[in-house]
Amino acid sequence: MKWYKSLHTSKGRDDARAFLVEGKRAIRQIAQAAGYRISEIIYSEDMEEISGPSCPFRYITSSQFRSIGLSQHPSGPLAVVALPDDCASAELPSVCGNKILVLEDIQDPGNAGTLVRSAAAFDFTGIVCSDKCADLFSPKAVQASCGAMVSMWLRRTSAFRAILEALKSKGFRIVVADIRGGELGKARPFTAAENLALVLGNEGSGISPETLGMAHDVVKIPFNDKKVESLNVAASGAILMFLSLCS
Repeated sequence: MKWYKSLHTSKGRDDARAFLVEGKRAIRQIAQAAGYRISEIIYSEDMEEISGPSCPFRYITSSQFRSIGLSQHPSGPLAVVALPDDCASAELPSVCGNKILVLEDIQDPGNAGTLVRSAAAFDFTGIVCSDKCADLFSPKAVQASCGAMVSMWLRRTSAFRAILEALKSKGFRIVVADIRGGELGKARPFTAAENLALVLGNEGSGISPETLGMAHDVVKIPFNDKKVESLNVAASGAILMFLSLCS
């Protein structure tokens, strides 16, 4: 039980090279995308087994399960999943795809996990995070992503701007979402076939000047600022990712 509990912490996940996923839907998602990463599924004594994943499983008591579950009221079994390869690397993978999401200092793990889920839904192939971003493998982020993080390559590093530079050298268009940008519809439109790196910033302070200076385009989503001060970063990201795919 102590080892499972250690996976609730960043250090424990790094040491074990594994993280926990809770719930049948998320586990099925991971099994479909990268089932080989699931090393074990844990059930409480009153849970039914999930059909599909072929991996070792373990039954424990309900009280033991509650002590290691990711939520106050666990909604299903737990899976132990291997961390993706090279997620701490500062290098691009050999094949990076043509739609990349870049997250600079996103603080809320729920926002980070929701952005991961949207990126997977809109066919983004990779995610680059600054080292000050919320941990995408923390319990709250994992629950918000519903297991989608294994369907893309990931990088979380202090050298995220070097990765942005590498993407620029490969011909990627760097588009930053920021309140200081030009309104969508007035800026150069997205095209589905272009190589795109979409950059989203911190919920409070937005994009840093250093990252802003790397952009080809800075855009903002028009909204009624008499009713709300700003849009949630996860909502903004979903809108922009949808537009980049469908334009």
